[in-house]
Amino acid sequence: MKQWGTKGATGRKKRRITLSLIVAAGLLASCSQSEVNKDAQGGSSGTKSTHEPVKLYLYVTGPTLTNTEFNTLIADPVNKKYPYITIERIEALEGVSIQEVFTTKPAPDLTLIINPHQLIRLNVVEDLRPWIEKYNFDESRLKPFLYDHIKEFGKDGEIVSLPFNSNQAILYYNKDIFDKFGVEYPPNGKQLSLEALLDLGKKLTHTDTDGARFIGYDTGGPTALMRDLALPVLDSETGEPLLTKRQEWTNVFEFLKQSYEVPGYIGPDNKFEYGRDAFIKDRNLALRVANLANMVGPLEELRQQGVELNWDIAPTPNFASQLGKAREAQVHSFVISNTSKHKEEAFLAITHILSDDVQRLLARNARVPAIINPELEKEFGADVPVLAGKHVENVFVGEQQQNHKIHRYEDQVLKFVTEAAKQVALEGIDVNTALRRADEAISREVVSLRNTE
Repeated sequence: MKQWGTKGATGRKKRRITLSLIVAAGLLASCSQSEVNKDAQGGSSGTKSTHEPVKLYLYVTGPTLTNTEFNTLIADPVNKKYPYITIERIEALEGVSIQEVFTTKPAPDLTLIINPHQLIRLNVVEDLRPWIEKYNFDESRLKPFLYDHIKEFGKDGEIVSLPFNSNQAILYYNKDIFDKFGVEYPPNGKQLSLEALLDLGKKLTHTDTDGARFIGYDTGGPTALMRDLALPVLDSETGEPLLTKRQEWTNVFEFLKQSYEVPGYIGPDNKFEYGRDAFIKDRNLALRVANLANMVGPLEELRQQGVELNWDIAPTPNFASQLGKAREAQVHSFVISNTSKHKEEAFLAITHILSDDVQRLLARNARVPAIINPELEKEFGADVPVLAGKHVENVFVGEQQQNHKIHRYEDQVLKFVTEAAKQVALEGIDVNTALRRADEAISREVVSLRNTE
C-alpha cells in the first residue's frame, strides 16, 4: 500500500506539474500574442523568438531609398524586434521590368512603391484587410490623407498597401548662386507663389562670358506641377483624358511656356529640363522643388564622400490660387505579394515599421512619418548631418492636400503629357494644340490598354 501510495502521490504530483506547465505555456502563448498585437497597434516591445529563420525580400520601385536608409529604417529595426526575420533588398538591373522581377526567383515578399496599380495589374497584391483584422491593427494612427489615398486603390474595400512615409516636397536653393548675383534668398517660413518663384528665377538665369550657364528655376515639368493642383490626367472612373477639359491643365502649360521663354533657360543643346544632377552635381541650378527622399539622402551620401554644397530649404511653393496648400505628397507604401510564403512575417514587419519608435527613426532621418504624432515632427532630420543648420521647419509649412485619385492607366499615359511639354518648349507648338494632340494620343492609348487586358 505504501509503495502504491508513494506511486500514487508521485502520479498526482506529475499531473499537477503537467497541468502547471500547460497553464504556463498558455500564458506564455497569450503574452506572446499580446506582444505581437501591441506592436501591430503601434506599440513596441522586444520578444524572444523560437521561430524558424525567415528571409523577406524587398523590392523598391519608384521611391528613392538609399541602402543606408534601407538598413537604418527597415532591415535593422525589424531584425531587432523579430530576430528570426531578416530583410534583403532586391536590386533589379537597369532595364529590367517589374514583371520580370516578379517572375524571377527570389520574387519579392514586399514592395515599396508609389503607385500600387503597377502591381495590381500583375495580380500579385495581397489584400491586407484580413491581416489588419487578425492583429487588430489600429488604422486610426495613420494620417488620413495618406490612408484615404491608399484605400482608393481597392475596388471592393481591399487594402492593397500600408504607408511607409509621406514624401513631401520642399524648395531647395543654392545659396552660392544667389550670392553670385546678389539676389536675396527665398523667405524663411513663408510660402512663395510659383509665379513669384518664376520671377525670382529670371534674376538667376545667366550665361557668363566664359560660357558657364546658370539656370534660375526648373519647374520640374507638367508631371510635377500637376501635383500642386492635385490634378488628374484621366477621369478616375471613365478613363477619359482631361487635358483639354480642365482649365487647370491649360494654366499649367501656360506657366510652363513662360518658364521656357526666360532668356537663356533653354540651352544650345535644346535642354529644357535640368533636375537633380543640375542642382547636386553640376551646381548650376539655383532653385528646385523636389520631394525630400529625392534629395536629402543623396545630399547626405555626398557629404559622407566629402562633397558639400551651400544650400538651404524654403517652404514648397504653389500657384497663387493655391497658396496655403502644399504639393500633394508622394505616398510611399508597402505591398505584400500574394505569392509570398511569409505573408504573416511581412505584415508584422510593416506594423513594426509603423510603430512610434521606428517612425521616430524615420522622422530623425528626414522622412515625414505616416502616423499621427506631432511630437515626431519636432525631431525631423536630427540624425542627418547634412541638414544641420538648415531650416527644416519649412517642411511643414502648408496644408497637405488629399492626393488625386489615380486611374489605373495614369502612369502609362504620362509620357504623352511630357511629350506635349517638349512640343511647347522646343517646337513652338501653342498650348491648346499641344494639349489637344496629347488628349488624342492618350485616348488611343487607353483603348489599346483596355484591349490588352
